[in-house]
Amino acid sequence: MHSAVFLIEFGAIILGLGLLGRLAGRFSFSPIPLYLLAGLAFGNGGLLPLGASEEFVAIGAEIGVILLLLMLGLEYTASDLVSNLKTQYPAGLVDFAFNALPGAAAALLMGWGPVAAVVLAGVTWISSSGVIAKVLGDLGRLGNRETPVILSILVLEDLAMAVYLPIITALLAGVGLAAGSATLAIALGVAGAVLFVAVRYGRLISRFVSSDDPEKLLLVVLGLTLLVAGVAQQLQVSAAVGAFLVGIALSGEVADGAHALLSPLRDLFAAVFFVFFGLHTDPASIPPVLLPAFALAVVTALTKIATGHWAARRAGIGVKGRWRAGGTLVARGEFSIVIAGLAVTAGVQPQLGPFATAYVLILVVIGPLTARYTEPVATYLTRRRTVVPLGKGGDTVPGAGAGAGAGAGALSGAEARAGVEAVPGPETVAVRVPEPGPESASDRV
Repeated sequence: MHSAVFLIEFGAIILGLGLLGRLAGRFSFSPIPLYLLAGLAFGNGGLLPLGASEEFVAIGAEIGVILLLLMLGLEYTASDLVSNLKTQYPAGLVDFAFNALPGAAAALLMGWGPVAAVVLAGVTWISSSGVIAKVLGDLGRLGNRETPVILSILVLEDLAMAVYLPIITALLAGVGLAAGSATLAIALGVAGAVLFVAVRYGRLISRFVSSDDPEKLLLVVLGLTLLVAGVAQQLQVSAAVGAFLVGIALSGEVADGAHALLSPLRDLFAAVFFVFFGLHTDPASIPPVLLPAFALAVVTALTKIATGHWAARRAGIGVKGRWRAGGTLVARGEFSIVIAGLAVTAGVQPQLGPFATAYVLILVVIGPLTARYTEPVATYLTRRRTVVPLGKGGDTVPGAGAGAGAGAGALSGAEARAGVEAVPGPETVAVRVPEPGPESASDRV
């Protein structure tokens, strides 16, 4: 009987997630907020609390986190990570300062204490790689000039997690300074060793894992990932970071094949993870924290836009690309939930779980909208500022006076000197030489 109830509950969960995913796909919307809402509906205080399948859902959620980070690691090679770390680290520092500090300040202002401040700093700091990758694909921006800047910031955030997660794990466990330092040293040592092996012997590892049989490739990659994740967790290093480093170590055809085979599993267990987080949040606890969560979401949405704009400007991207980069980085998701989930499990602050749920729900909804509309809105406002009166008849001319050349379509930096402009299209970015004429650069959109 217990087995039958389990099958009925878990089958209903999977079927419901599938229908929610289809609904989100029909409206080109991220399914993450719907998965969280489903968890709220089936959790404590929800419409239909689960019983028999909750333990299995917890195990599935842990596998979901591991697969999310493995698939993210498969997107990059070790050499890419080293190159990004060398060239884009200033953007990573700005990203931390602009987005982690507001979260820490909010926790302290609400009287939650220093440990909760460190946790909430991570929640507001890390963008959602999964949501952002989907948005870039949906909007046809994978070939845009600003996309490498966006990916570099995401990679730096993921690398920072290799240091941050062991620190937060030690803080939540209440260990002393010596034990915490030892945990961090072990984490850095393990991460450094895996990166060294990936850079020097990545091809050998890929050759060892490689197989023409999809079944064997799936079993070897999945087994290796779970094994390394378990060993990492045993060494007081996050299992998710261990999975991420395994993904980095694999490259070439092996990475492509593993990505294709593991994508359905990732989607399944990642959905279970978001449901599991919702299961442990009482819906009645969200309304009291909804207003401060919304206020923090607005603040950190603006700071993420500023981060992307600054990083794209530093990379020599045009004005429109800067705004697109900033708007794309707004969404938070899986990592924020992972961090908050650790704190909820440790029982640090009862309101932290509901607060993080509301915060992520808001930004997962806002994120795709800011990615799509930040640049058009900035272009419109810039044009309004650059329209000045001309003559007594009240005629106007855009881009006149000091505002000329500073409009949304204006050239900047190396682009202005080269006489080119990046013009976004529906799928790709075209580069054209401006034709001579009386109109200003801001007129040629």
